[in-house]
Amino acid sequence: MLRPHPAVLRRLVDEYEALAAAEAVGGPAELNSRARDLAYTLCVSTGTRDVKRALEAAHQWLATAPAPVREPAAARAVLHEPAAATAGQRMPATEPA
Repeated sequence: MLRPHPAVLRRLVDEYEALAAAEAVGGPAELNSRARDLAYTLCVSTGTRDVKRALEAAHQWLATAPAPVREPAAARAVLHEPAAATAGQRMPATEPA
């Protein structure tokens, strides 16, 4: 099985855990859409079907990963694209000003 780049995996785990912690403090029972997207991505990235298992696998992988390295530029772009673009939809074209 292919594994995600450690820097990408670290970013996913950190962002998911931060959102989950913020929601635990705030009180809402459901995760927001970004947290659900991150949970799905973590599951796909780790080959699991449950976010708890995905986090366990990710933490194990990160513990054995080589020293921290820079996240690939392509991965940064994918992680920060607008939701419509990542869902396979085209973004509306804009005309030059």
